[in-house]
Amino acid sequence: MDGMSGPYVIRGSVSLPEAELMWRFSRSSGPGGQHVNTSDSQVELRFDVAATEALPEVWKQRALQRLAGRLVDGVVTVRASEHRSQWRNRETAAVRLATLLAEATAPPPKPRKPTRIPRGINERRLREKKQRSETKRGRSGRDWG
Repeated sequence: MDGMSGPYVIRGSVSLPEAELMWRFSRSSGPGGQHVNTSDSQVELRFDVAATEALPEVWKQRALQRLAGRLVDGVVTVRASEHRSQWRNRETAAVRLATLLAEATAPPPKPRKPTRIPRGINERRLREKKQRSETKRGRSGRDWG
């Protein structure tokens, strides 16, 4: 376990470059026994979206626009502290960042093309509705004398 478990692919052939990832480690909160006071298991991963050369220009603009609320000076930050192991937290943070960037750089969905309801379907719906109405009207107790 001397290196990370590989390049974190965003989409297609684009992946997160290890050189542009900024790692910070600190003590994690929560339970952990004697080990918790000595290990820096919480991971904070930072990635400068505004300055990166790894993303195509179109993707970069999309990411900057969609992540505007999360960015601080063009840098996105992801934290992970679920695991007691720093290694697993590093993995979790890197996967989270890759997923976040994949969603932020995704192309916009194709616009929905409105379609008309076929006349036969509409007529059948109205016919069944009228039939149901007659059935319910027949249940009223006004003829029971």
